[in-house]
Amino acid sequence: MICGGAPPGAFAKANNQSIYVEASRTCGRMTVSDPNPQWVMEQMPGPRLMSDMILLPTGDIILINGAARGSAGWNNARDPVYNPFLYLPDEEDPSRRFIILPPSTTARLYHSTAALSPDGRILVGGSNPHPTYNFTAGPYLTELSLEAFDPGYLNPDYAHLRPSILTVESSIDGTVKYQEMFSVSLMLPFPDPYEPVAVVLIAPSFSTHSFGMNQRMVVLGVERQPRFGLKMNVIGPKDVNVAPPGYYMLFIVHHGIPSPAVWVKVR
Repeated sequence: MICGGAPPGAFAKANNQSIYVEASRTCGRMTVSDPNPQWVMEQMPGPRLMSDMILLPTGDIILINGAARGSAGWNNARDPVYNPFLYLPDEEDPSRRFIILPPSTTARLYHSTAALSPDGRILVGGSNPHPTYNFTAGPYLTELSLEAFDPGYLNPDYAHLRPSILTVESSIDGTVKYQEMFSVSLMLPFPDPYEPVAVVLIAPSFSTHSFGMNQRMVVLGVERQPRFGLKMNVIGPKDVNVAPPGYYMLFIVHHGIPSPAVWVKVR
């Protein structure tokens, strides 16, 4: 999925003429595993460039940071977009797939970044449209602050649905093996016997210049789930193509509410 960006010629207009054209409102979405993959185009709630897109444990996507006009590159953008957008890929009605979330008060433009933390929050920081640190020259200053954005699933009203991971019991050397079973012990305040519990791995990506490298979410198979039990048997990832070796955050998602993650090593 690719969203927003600047139209052709936007950088030259901004850099040479101080003309800041509106950013794109479109998103292109493709299922690359389809036999004949095709782009499907959608519309965001507003124009956006230089955004960071973060995969959430629920499978939804947050678009955060960025501007509505101009171009990437130093001070070539205007109109910071303070409201994150939440994208719901499984929503059947295209007109309801985007939700506008509460705004920040800090402009996050060129050289800003965002990342998913193990507690489910989005860590947001930076913004420097200058070649060096500059805290006096506008229109946008060097920004060194960090802030955390709480997705809706962290609302205290959902505390009764939030699972907790007690233990992860894997192979003898403590790693999660490909296509091998391991067990996860969990706690649910009020277990629902009819609601499936998902187990997902999320790779710890690193983000710069609006590109989150190594982002991936792997939904694992759950072989056995006792109705009111606290232990599940989980099948490791299929192979190295699905989940390259390394460390991952393991989340349990119940009723759309993720647990805090634990770190596991996949090998």
